[in-house]
Parts: sequence; C-alpha cells; structure tokens
Amino acid sequence: MTDRHNRRPQAFRLDDPGVVFADEGQPAPRGAVVVTPTPPIPDMAEEIALPPPPPRSSRWGVLFWTGLGGLVSLGLGLAVSKLVEDLFARADWLGYVGAGFAAAFVVACLGLLARETFGLMRLKTLNKLRERAALALEKDDRRVAEGVTKELITLSRGSPGLLRARTELASHLDAIIDGADLIRLTERHLMAPLDAEATRLVSNAAKRVSVVTAVSPRAAVDLVFVALTAVGLIRRLALLYGGRPGALGMVRLFRQVVSHLAVTGGMAAGDSLIQQVVGHGIAAKLSARLGEGVVNGLLTARLGLAAIEVTRPLPFAALPAPALSDVASGLITRETATGEMIVREAPGEDAAGKARPGKRPSAG
Repeated sequence: MTDRHNRRPQAFRLDDPGVVFADEGQPAPRGAVVVTPTPPIPDMAEEIALPPPPPRSSRWGVLFWTGLGGLVSLGLGLAVSKLVEDLFARADWLGYVGAGFAAAFVVACLGLLARETFGLMRLKTLNKLRERAALALEKDDRRVAEGVTKELITLSRGSPGLLRARTELASHLDAIIDGADLIRLTERHLMAPLDAEATRLVSNAAKRVSVVTAVSPRAAVDLVFVALTAVGLIRRLALLYGGRPGALGMVRLFRQVVSHLAVTGGMAAGDSLIQQVVGHGIAAKLSARLGEGVVNGLLTARLGLAAIEVTRPLPFAALPAPALSDVASGLITRETATGEMIVREAPGEDAAGKARPGKRPSAG
C-alpha cells in the first residue's frame, strides 16, 4: 500500500500557504495539501427538453365546427323524425321498428361521444403530468413529485407487467427522497420497460415500411401503407404509455407529433443517418427502390421517436432518450473495421419476405 493510502487525516485552513488548488496549473510543492474543487452540478432544467404544447385551436375554428356540427345534427334529427313518422303512417310495427333503430343510434352516439371525451381527457392528463414532472425536476419540489408518482401508479394499474415496479415504487413513497430524485426513481421503475417496448415497436414499424416500399410496384400502395403504419404506430405508443385515444384523440395526437417534428426539425433530409445513406451513395449503388425503402423506414423511425416523446408521461431525465440509430439498427449498420455501410431490409428476411442465410448484402 502506498504512502498516500497510509497518510493520516489532517486538518487545515483554506487560507494556509501550504494549501494548493489542483486547477491552478502549477506543480504542488512537496508536503503541500492539494484541494480539488467539486465540479459544478449542471442544471437539470436545461437538460430536459419537453415536446411543444399541443396546438391551440382558433376561436373562429371552434365556432365554425360547432355551428357546422349543430346544423348537421339538427338535419339528421329532422330526417330521422320524418322517417319514423312516415313508417308509422304506413304501419305501426314499422314505426316501432324505426323508433327502436333510432334509439339504438342515439345510445351509440352517446357512447362514442363519452369515449372520445374520455380519450381527450386522458391525453390532457398525460400532458399535464409531463409538465408537472418537469416542474418538480426544475424546482426539486417533493410535493409535486409525490403527486406525479401517485398518479402514474394509478394510471399504470392496467399494465400487469408493471406490478413489481409499482410495488417497489410505492414502498419508496414514505422514504425521505428529494422531489427531483423521486421523479427519476419513478422514471427508472415505470418508464424503463415501456421505453424498451416502444423502441421495439418503432423499429419493427420502420422495418415493415422499408420492406414494403422497396418491393411495392405502385407509389399509391406505398403512400397508403406508410400512412396506415404511422397512424397505427402512434396509437400503439399512446396505448402503451397509458393513453386511450379515440378518433378525435388520434387527430389531436397526430397534430402534436407533427408539431414536435416541425419544431425539432426531425423530418429534415439532413439527418445524420439519411446523410450516410445519400452521402455514401448507397441508394445509387443498390436499386433505387431499396434506397427509397431505407429512407422511408428512417422517416418512419423519426416519426416514432417524436411520438414517444409526445405520448410519454415523463420527460427524459434519468433515462436516455432513444436515438435514431437505436430504432433503425435493422436498416443501416456501419462496420467499424472497414468503415463500409451495409443496407438490409430486415434481419432474417429478404425483400420478398422469405428466409435468407446469415450473409448480408453489402454495398461497395
């Protein structure tokens, strides 16, 4: 053991001439006490980037759609009333059958309206939770952090896979933990398995889009498949993180995702991985359809990453946000030994969806 480890603890004053600070850039004299200042702690509020708030509807737009919806509802009501009266004029049993169908239609409309309202309220709750969590991280507010944790435990009761995480997290609520640390602890327990599943969903969707657009003979088929895949991906991510979006909720959620992409510039063609594809000439060396499939897969992956940040009820603080290279690893792989770019449709499948051997086609 060295003398440094055998040295006994000593008491000293900072104004003692024998005390030397380690950042002064000069060698310490023999027998001097070297003090290393503690590095400044970065402000967590500056590191957390929240998605932009949902776009607000114009008052004139709300008034327009309210008036249009009211007129359409009145028109449908008068048409149904007229139909039932005509059925009663023909025969009583026809009138009763028509009235029963009208009652079933009204009940179904009320149920759909209730479901849409519940979906919009759930999305609003998730957005408020994310904002409150960011506030707790910034202010280190224990009360706000505890409220966010309890609400997330309640919202996650529908996920049986998070039972153990909820139990462990609930046992920490009575402990003496700072507000910011409680939010990070909640994120590690509840969000880690959900983030892994979300990354898998985005990666699989990007691979499917890449394969289908590479082998599809029609551009219209590509457009429809990409649109359906994007909507389905956003809905699955919202359900994964606790949202229950209906039709109106999906419209609102899709607007939020597109707004987030517009703010972050995620759809720009200058993204690092897209630059690798175009810059290295992969699309030119391989078929044009394969290059188009890879780019469409990358754009789908960017859309999925934006949807994760919008639907996730907590900001990324303790866990790293998934990167494009994480979800697009099945589309592009860089060989570290040769620096050669490799493009593939999906692991274990060729462009036609058939099994293929382990050797992967390389470009260059």
